[in-house]
Amino acid sequence: MTIYMNKKGYVYILASKKNGTLYVGVTSNLPRRIEIHQQNLITKSFTSKYTVHCLVYYEIFEDVKEAIAREKQMKHWNRNWKIKQINKFNPVWEDLYSKIC
Repeated sequence: MTIYMNKKGYVYILASKKNGTLYVGVTSNLPRRIEIHQQNLITKSFTSKYTVHCLVYYEIFEDVKEAIAREKQMKHWNRNWKIKQINKFNPVWEDLYSKIC
């Protein structure tokens, strides 16, 4: 069993391009996780296969368990909802990776 004690959590959305392919993920270390995606370190992953590397949205949680629950919610929501969230948070779909480092 993994124990998550007082560890922040992040839910994030990556995109291949504006209105392109989307990926929803969760992590306790957002900069490192995005680096892994962008460098294709997991070669057979969805993000590597479809070149989904642009960080366009994220949420921060004080507890990683809350982030995991939020990710599960977001994965069930339709694409249009996700696009609306991105457009509110990041209207130009800028890659936010450099801002979180």
